[in-house]
Amino acid sequence: MRPTSVSAKGLAFSLFNQMVDQTGLRAYRQGMTVKPAHDLDLIFAALGDPTRRAILMMLLEDDMAVTDVAEPFEMSLAAISKHLTILTRAGLIGQEKRGRVKWCKLEPDAMRAASVWMQGFGQFDELDLDGLERFLERELGESPETSPEA
Repeated sequence: MRPTSVSAKGLAFSLFNQMVDQTGLRAYRQGMTVKPAHDLDLIFAALGDPTRRAILMMLLEDDMAVTDVAEPFEMSLAAISKHLTILTRAGLIGQEKRGRVKWCKLEPDAMRAASVWMQGFGQFDELDLDGLERFLERELGESPETSPEA
């Protein structure tokens, strides 16, 4: 029987999943709530489009009517409406009807949840370049100062 080898891609995916699990565990221990993966998928998918990010930036200023949101973009009202629906499903914005006008407002809690999830990835040790240099010197048997290229 031939031994199975783990591809670099498979190993990287496995390590990434472990990091995600550890991030969620760390957040749980600190009393933070972690959004379910499906919610985070919706949030990051919504943020993946430059038009939707621009809409969110506009809504940072104030609530806006749908027609006002559509004004700076060179696309139909129907296309803007689709973008707004995606942002609403992700929980990034809320919509309400006031009279005949539909208004959009930013929902900052959804961004906060994504931010908490991402902050877990910033808690890793920094790269120790001096340690790497010492390791390479030991392995290669020469220091950078004595090498011919230096």
